[in-house]
Amino acid sequence: MTSPRNFLLIALLFIGYLLWMQWQEDYDKVPATTAGAPAAAVDGAPTAPVTVPDGADVPSASGSAAPAPSPATPDAAANASGERVVVTTDVLRVEIDTRGGNVVVADLLAYPLRPKDYAHPKRLLDSSAAGFFVAQSGLVSAGGAAPDHQAQYSAEKNAYSLADGSDTIEVPLSWSDASGIAVRKEFVFKRGSYVIDQRQEISNKGGVAWSGNAYRQLQRVPPVIDTSGIKGYSNIERYSFVGAAWYSPADKFQKLKFDQFAKEPLDKPIADGWAAMLQHYFFAAWIPAQGENDQYSTKTYVAHAADGSAANRYLIRTQSPPISVAPGATYTDAARLYVGPKLQSTLDQIAPGLSLTVDYGMFTVIAEPLHWLLAQLHKLTGNWGFAIILLVLIIKALFFKLSETQYRSGAKMRKLQPRMQALKERYGDDRQKMNMAMMELYQKEKVNPLAGCLPMLVQIPVFFALYWVLLESVELRQAPFIGWIQNLTAPDPYYVLPVLNGLVMIATTMLTPSAGMDPTQAKMMKIMPVVFSVLFAFFPAGLVLYYTVNGGLGLLQQWIITRRIDAGEKAAAA
Repeated sequence: MTSPRNFLLIALLFIGYLLWMQWQEDYDKVPATTAGAPAAAVDGAPTAPVTVPDGADVPSASGSAAPAPSPATPDAAANASGERVVVTTDVLRVEIDTRGGNVVVADLLAYPLRPKDYAHPKRLLDSSAAGFFVAQSGLVSAGGAAPDHQAQYSAEKNAYSLADGSDTIEVPLSWSDASGIAVRKEFVFKRGSYVIDQRQEISNKGGVAWSGNAYRQLQRVPPVIDTSGIKGYSNIERYSFVGAAWYSPADKFQKLKFDQFAKEPLDKPIADGWAAMLQHYFFAAWIPAQGENDQYSTKTYVAHAADGSAANRYLIRTQSPPISVAPGATYTDAARLYVGPKLQSTLDQIAPGLSLTVDYGMFTVIAEPLHWLLAQLHKLTGNWGFAIILLVLIIKALFFKLSETQYRSGAKMRKLQPRMQALKERYGDDRQKMNMAMMELYQKEKVNPLAGCLPMLVQIPVFFALYWVLLESVELRQAPFIGWIQNLTAPDPYYVLPVLNGLVMIATTMLTPSAGMDPTQAKMMKIMPVVFSVLFAFFPAGLVLYYTVNGGLGLLQQWIITRRIDAGEKAAAA
């Protein structure tokens, strides 16, 4: 296998990998609406009121055969919204609906939708029909009164803000029933944190014991991702996993795509775990109290709007073991809600395994240390673009000897090109005789045509692992580099990097031998730089920066090795 064939191998593997991901996107995705139903309204357009079938998203209490609306939640009011309590910290702006005491809106203030446009932050949780994604919690009881996530709570204030000199905000909500059961649901926000502590304090002022369960759940519709046209192809969100995930010490990290909810529903007890809904860069997760053995489950159902449209909703839930509160006693159920970015360096400090939400797929073993190294280089340089360049230098240094073997093999093959071309002319279309003659030539000149393969094959996993690191790292989201590149996760606006990468590829093909290649391979070698230049024109600039620097250093290394071999041969001849 000659050096050009190695080059073609990695190029074709990369294109094949992209085609495989595109196939998954086109044939393994979930429709956002039910068949024959119109889609939800687009952003900015009014949405029709949405109703949820009675009990569709309310769990059953222990010992109860079927879910039922709370006595304090009449069916007619089950889908109504209450008042909004707005909570603003230094990193979050959250809206809590008094109907159920649910977190229905969460804006991530440090992550603008567009670079530097902090007036319009990324909205992760959303109560609108088109982007529905909410965090709900409540209580259910087999026989007594209990406020589920549709019950009406009362709030002391409708707005809270983190004051200077204060590190926490406590937001209390209250609910009570004529039977003597009172519940105080409290949310605690902390400065600089995406974790929301939640406590549900159950007070039994009645004459009989109360029994039931606490639950927490996340439910949403699939996010709308633009996959149309050329811009849709370059939209990196389409390649990231979207769906439910959970963690347990026994089974570790598990994922469930939306289209698998009905086929492979989750229903099992898990202790010391968490349940999440993932999307590109961001996620939300309920984290039950440590040591609590909850029942984890998933569910899907159809929510209907007054205009006749319908949308699939997907739900993941954790439900506590049975709770019993004696007359005159009080019990507190505690859990945490994470709503924020996939910051790999800090997530495991919140809960074991939470950093696994940064999903690198089959390349995780290689990608995680690469991400750590990239983060350390960013601390050194203060710029993610320069950190990528330094990372390429380090990888090149680690693989220097392997690359040197590859380039030396290519240089030797290049020296044999005239003689290989003569063999082609001598034997014409007789491929068998020509191959035998070439093997004799390789043996005579002590050249191993396979010597360039191993270095290339060893580097391929690193190549794909770094691709996923640059694709999934929220730290690089909208990160500027220099000059015209003010967003490493967006395509190069002036196509400078794709053109430079194409020129590097052309120069590389000029230094690699082409003798022994059939006409089809030779044509592919010529058009490959053009194909990759067009392809990279729509890739994030950070990825193209890596490929361009990597290719440029490889070209320099190949040129130096070729000159050394030429100089050695001249010295030997002299």
